Amino acid sequence: MAVRIRLQRIGKPKRPYYRVVAIDQRAKRNGKPLEILGQYDPISVENKFNADMQRVNYWLSIGAKASDTVADLLKKSAAANK
Repeated sequence: MAVRIRLQRIGKPKRPYYRVVAIDQRAKRNGKPLEILGQYDPISVENKFNADMQRVNYWLSIGAKASDTVADLLKKSAAANK
């Protein structure tokens, strides 16, 4: 099973809000995730991105791959925390 760390939309129409999830890459966009790792709100002024970095690093260490968008968010988050 190939695991991806990607965004899962849970917002209302015209008001996107996302969960960061570990999910089988063959699952639908809003399929059942293996684990919820965080959340992302692109509409807020600060573009709030929160993720449990221990769990993200765990999934990455066992072979999960982050989507392009999540990889960018992780880079920005790491740079902001330094």
